[in-house]
Parts: sequence; structure tokens; C-alpha cells
Amino acid sequence: MSGQKVAKKRKFKKEWLKGYLFIMPNFIGFFIFMAVPIVMGLFISFTDYNGFGFSKFVGLSNYIKMFQDEYFQVSFFNNLLYTLVTVPGTIIASLLLAVAVNAGIKGSGLFKTMFFFPTITSMVAVGIVWALIFNPYTGPLNQILQSLGIENPPMWLASSDTALWSVMLVAIWKNAGYYMVILLAGLQSIPSQLYEAAQIDGAGAVKRFFKITLPMLSPTMFMVVILNIISSFQVFDLINIMTEGGPGRSTNVLVYRIYQEGFQQLEFGYASAMAYFLFLIVLIVTLIQFKGQKKWVTYM
Repeated sequence: MSGQKVAKKRKFKKEWLKGYLFIMPNFIGFFIFMAVPIVMGLFISFTDYNGFGFSKFVGLSNYIKMFQDEYFQVSFFNNLLYTLVTVPGTIIASLLLAVAVNAGIKGSGLFKTMFFFPTITSMVAVGIVWALIFNPYTGPLNQILQSLGIENPPMWLASSDTALWSVMLVAIWKNAGYYMVILLAGLQSIPSQLYEAAQIDGAGAVKRFFKITLPMLSPTMFMVVILNIISSFQVFDLINIMTEGGPGRSTNVLVYRIYQEGFQQLEFGYASAMAYFLFLIVLIVTLIQFKGQKKWVTYM
């Protein structure tokens, strides 16, 4: 018996070693490209490092400066507005698309492809095309509005009043197809027997949607909300391509502000402090979501 136990123990150790050898490349990559930069970024946030020479430890000065920086405050509130608009806007648009496709209307496969196409399109291409569409003087959008009798159409990206809203519209259009596919998978996993039983009881389409579809879809919706919020706080490419934070500061958001301080002004210490503040915001919002899911998420 003792010999069998020793053999089993050796076999277990070999399997254990093989498992760790399989994950070792990923672990090394994570350690080099994720763990080390995260720790270094945290250290740099307490220094005045500018990318050259040695850094000087300045304690919490960068974090204090952050809350006294008017430019940072504008970027933060712009990002909050962006999140508050794009997250519900994207979820509503993607849910309506998913419900329409799931209904099995004629040509739903073609519609699904059309709605998902913006997701696989390069963000650079999307930003350039929409910037041309929003051009207040030569863009097709304003030309159409003028042909309809609107003499002074919006300036879109050229006006501080409408620039951020224009970018948010593009973001919703770009992301709705991706979340549509996720919600469509959730819709198709709902047992059809629930709808049949509700229909026998006399429940109409609207009542079935609010009493069956939304509760059963809530776990998928929860994941979509989390992904959407995190994505909204990481927005950079659309801002960089379409507006570069302008006009003025009207479209500047947190990640773009971090980019400006770190790679344009070479204030890596200050940029790292803002990056960790952004991480803290996303972490808090995510924890609140996980804490509050018990009140609205229904698991089968």
C-alpha cells in the first residue's frame, strides 16, 4: 500500500509540474508586461519622473495637484457625462436590436451582420469617417439638414456645445452591435416554456417582456453594464482621432488627459497619479455594481 501511495504522489507531482509548465509562458508574460509596470507606475506616481535621469520622491504632491488642477476637473466631469450618456444609450440600443433580431423577422441575419459591422471596423476608420460626416461646412450631414430647410445646422465637432455629444453618438453607434450579440445570446438562453405559460395566462407582449425577458436577461445585462462602464472610462481613440480634446477642453476625458500629461508634457509622475485615480474610480464603481446586483439580478 505504501508503494502505491508513493507512486500516486509522484504521479500527482508530475501532473502538477506539467500544469505549471503549461501556464508558465502566460505567467511570465503577465509578470513582465502587467505586474511589473503596475508596480512601477504606482511608484512613479509618488515621484516627479519626467522620463530622463533619476526621479525625485514627492510623496502625495501629484495626488494633491490632481484635485487642484482645473483641467483635470474638467476632464473628470466630461468623462462622467460621457459615461452617464453612453452606458444607458448603448444598452438601450443594443437591447432593442437584440430583441428585434431575436424576434425572427425576415432578413434578421442580414440585419445582425449590418449592426455588428461597426464593431469589427477599425476605430481609426470610424473616427475619420464620422469626422468627415460631422464637418460643419462640407459634411454630408449638414448638407442634408440645409436641404431640408435648416439654415443654421449644428457645428457638431467644431462647437464646444455639441462636440462631446457628437462623439458620444458615434460611441453608441460603434458599440451597440457588440453588446447586441451578447444580449442576443442571453435572450436565446431563456426557456421558451416561460413565454408559452405566460401567453396561456393571458400576458401580452409588453408584460412578457418586463416580467420574463428582463428578469431572465438580468445576469447578462449585469455583465454588459460592467463592461460598458469600464469601457466608457477608458475612451481615448475616438477623442484622439475626432477632436483631440477640443474645441477648448469640451471633449477632454481622463485617459486623454493622462496621455497629454505623460507623453506630451513628459510629466510621468503626475500622469501615473491620474491613472491610479482612474483605476480607483473604476474599482469602486465595479464593487458597487457587484454589491447591488442582489437587488436586480435574477439567477435561474
